[in-house]
Amino acid sequence: MRRSGVVTWILVLAASGMCLAGGAFAAAGPSWGPHLEMHPPAPGEVRWTDGFWAKRFHLLRDVSLWEVQRALEHPGNAAVLTNFRTAAGLRERKHLGKDWGDGDCYKWLEAVARVYGMTCDERLDRLLDEWITVIAKAQAPDGYISTNIQLTEKQRFANTHHHELYNMGHLLTAAAVHHRMTGKDSFLAVARKLGDFLCRTFGPRPPELAHFAWNPSNIMGLVDLYRATGERRYLNLAGTFVSMRGSAPGGSDLTQDHVPLREETQAVGHAVCACYLYAGAADLAAETGERALVDALERIWQSACTRRMYITGAVGSFWKGASPRGDPVHEAFGRDYQLPPRTAYAETCANIAGAMWNRRMLALSGRARYADVMERVLYNAALSAIGVGGKGFFYCNPLERTEQTADLSHHHTAERWSIHRCFCCPPQVVRTLGKVHEWAYGLSGDGVWVNLYGGSVLDTQVAGERLRIEQQTDYPWDGHVRLIVHKAPSRDLALRFRIPGWAEDATLKVNGREPEDVEVAPGSYGSLRRAWKKGDAVDLHLPMPVRLMAAHPQAESLVGKVAVARGPVVYCLESHDTPDGVPPTEVALPTGSNLQPQRREDYLGGVVVLKGTGLRASGDAEPVLPAGPEWEGRLYRPVPCDARPSALPKGAALDVTLIPYYAWANRGPSQMAVWLPLAR
Repeated sequence: MRRSGVVTWILVLAASGMCLAGGAFAAAGPSWGPHLEMHPPAPGEVRWTDGFWAKRFHLLRDVSLWEVQRALEHPGNAAVLTNFRTAAGLRERKHLGKDWGDGDCYKWLEAVARVYGMTCDERLDRLLDEWITVIAKAQAPDGYISTNIQLTEKQRFANTHHHELYNMGHLLTAAAVHHRMTGKDSFLAVARKLGDFLCRTFGPRPPELAHFAWNPSNIMGLVDLYRATGERRYLNLAGTFVSMRGSAPGGSDLTQDHVPLREETQAVGHAVCACYLYAGAADLAAETGERALVDALERIWQSACTRRMYITGAVGSFWKGASPRGDPVHEAFGRDYQLPPRTAYAETCANIAGAMWNRRMLALSGRARYADVMERVLYNAALSAIGVGGKGFFYCNPLERTEQTADLSHHHTAERWSIHRCFCCPPQVVRTLGKVHEWAYGLSGDGVWVNLYGGSVLDTQVAGERLRIEQQTDYPWDGHVRLIVHKAPSRDLALRFRIPGWAEDATLKVNGREPEDVEVAPGSYGSLRRAWKKGDAVDLHLPMPVRLMAAHPQAESLVGKVAVARGPVVYCLESHDTPDGVPPTEVALPTGSNLQPQRREDYLGGVVVLKGTGLRASGDAEPVLPAGPEWEGRLYRPVPCDARPSALPKGAALDVTLIPYYAWANRGPSQMAVWLPLAR
């Protein structure tokens, strides 16, 4: 008999020495924004049990966390932990790495704190204490800390590209997370001292710092500090940084300050900086409820997610170019429908920052479309950045790799790496893998929102009463999700299940019966409200046919091509799976997809591959689906499944195997394509 996920989870934790209760979480919970529809569970209230995300968390705990640490301890890396020891006077050495390296070290410390919050591993607690002690010694008496300035001849706040606010913002967030996970104030004391320094420096809004706006993790960090301490001055300073955007002549789309943020209509400029800004502004809106800010973020979201986002959830169309307003930009959003697959910059940090922004928009509104984007990023543009074994990273995540290297940046590497000239992405990946469980559920006064699907247990308090539910599923490979109630409040409670936008004909059943008057529509939450009792079971079925996806006809680089998706997973064709001499870009798929899913537990970490036939591409490209009103507000649409299969010439058929896009580049150098010609 198969053991339940809960029993398996308990046995695994007991064998590995992990804690089962939230005994380490002595900190009071943060004060989540009063204008949120939902807030995340507290530390220890959600745990992965088995399946897709449990495997990723185990790799994070056992492999990835330490791989990133080894890189941060390497003197040739772009981010180097020993800079803190030097700044603390514990060793004599020059500054190593890049200006933004401190921030990437803080992101890794945040990941360590998050893993500790799930495992109560004393080794991680000691590791955190060690580095926090060093960082506190490195901090200047007035609260300033950025080792690239402290250990060089550079002057404070003399050049926005020195990334001081980027470094400081990640410190603030890491400190707030550490406090939340451990209950300790050691890192929070450093953050308070830094926050007070920033209030003194930027609070008066000196005109010479009006455009000091590069890579604004400081806005999120200040809101995190406010939520951890309740000190209003930190929230007010976050508002000041948002209001500085476009407040003086001389701004640029590169740093999103060509126009005031509240007047912006499009997603522009450096994609990491942009999504960090939008995420920080959403945090501010959650606390203030400012309608003008929410309206601006919605306009920008429409621009980013319905006209300028790759099908994998990636953002950032090119390495260098110009914004629609003519400003020089790099690593940036392009124009509407400018989505070249081969030269896509699609930086890992930007992709994940986009998911962070959408997670905040979801919490503000309760609208499933934001969770859809968040999920798309997680299963595709975020996971593609790390090898399936938890080692090896990518900075850029293009949707095509060929022998042609023209117009590619030095970050478009053919193989995964461990040490890099810009190391911001690996810590971004590991801290995200450490918090996906918090994104899976949302809590509100009247119930629970199930945002992401994966084997897990939620054990929390709703309106002062205990709720304990277990989720059993093999998602994303299978569309069946079962939720079992183990403990429930005595009063009515809403359980809201996200119905992904791609999920046609989804069904919800309670104890084997479909409830009346419950709408189960794609791109919404199916809400079940009742007095739940122990043993109640909800079954959600999400059909997962293979879908051929077409891009908007104005996406010129994608005309005549289709992408393949199943459930939330986007697929690709890699040269390891094509005949010799046939690159993936020359393999066409028939109109009626004959691709069949096949489970491979022993392959690429355990995946579902798609097997079928194609043929050599030929002929001129034309739009897969014509322009029309059906494209309103949509960037990608499925090709109708009732289209007749193309007749393949005798002897022309090619056997093809598509793999999940995130799993490419794990079998040595290869060529790859997400978008394939459509055979007609």
